[in-house]
Amino acid sequence: MDSINRTAIELVDEALDFAGELKVVPHELDSEATVIDFGVAADGGIEAGILLAEIQTAGLANLTTRTGQLAGTPRPYVEVSTDHPAIALLCSQKAGWELSFDDFEGLGSGPARALVGRETEFERVGYYDESEFATLAVESASLPDDAIAEHVADLAGVDTSGVFLPTFATGSIVGSVTMAARAPELAMFRLLEIGYDPTDVLTATGSAPVAPVSYDEDVAMGRTNDALAYGGEVYLQVARDDDRFDEIVSTVRDDYGTPFIEVFEDADWDFHDVPETVFAPASVTVDVVDGPTYSYGETDEELLAESFGMTDAAGYGFE
Repeated sequence: MDSINRTAIELVDEALDFAGELKVVPHELDSEATVIDFGVAADGGIEAGILLAEIQTAGLANLTTRTGQLAGTPRPYVEVSTDHPAIALLCSQKAGWELSFDDFEGLGSGPARALVGRETEFERVGYYDESEFATLAVESASLPDDAIAEHVADLAGVDTSGVFLPTFATGSIVGSVTMAARAPELAMFRLLEIGYDPTDVLTATGSAPVAPVSYDEDVAMGRTNDALAYGGEVYLQVARDDDRFDEIVSTVRDDYGTPFIEVFEDADWDFHDVPETVFAPASVTVDVVDGPTYSYGETDEELLAESFGMTDAAGYGFE
């Protein structure tokens, strides 16, 4: 397979060429690294969110939006489909790069992770990248500076001029859209955790609702995770059967039914104290080639309506 950082840079170029239309704002740092504000001070939008999710999956996934129904009311949904789930979702899209400095906190996802390859996913999938470009999507309430760019360049083994850092806050339209695009990735991550070979997943498709934006990052973090755990639906086609597919979904966790803002508060917002099993889609169908089909889990529209702050003005029976 070609370098996923090289395929992603074509999408980054699209963001730069159409920055005005996408309502994103590029900044060139003194180090010559490029930061693109997708939703910190910039407005961003649904189209910007879809493009960023395509960058996060290195152009190996098809992403679209549709208008669905949640508790009887219209709600945008993001749909994701890929025939390269192990590389697109685990080796690229997964938010596995912690950026923790004195004055900056962020979480990195995207193809630059494959240039470093220190996470378990890369050994299990057997994929590592080489490129002169490094694209890391940064989820943070503030924009990265030269110190962050130099850190990424150092670990990725590229010049700072080849570093691209599209950045967004969780509490932004782009934050809600890109989080909704993670339903299949969470299913893949759960499979990895139970010991299933991720390269045996042939195709992955999923959807989740786009959470309403809150500029309170804690509320936004809760809502976007609720969108996946209580509204995310995934279809997987796999090459090999397994007796643990029922563990992929969020319904198996002990505190299922608890909104994520309460889960995070109980852990004092220390995500290392949050069990990884909570990060899972609501429902999954697994098609085994030349074998059985399994379906597990269910969505919870009532909890999502409460989490999203939906009112009962339309008379649909939620508060």
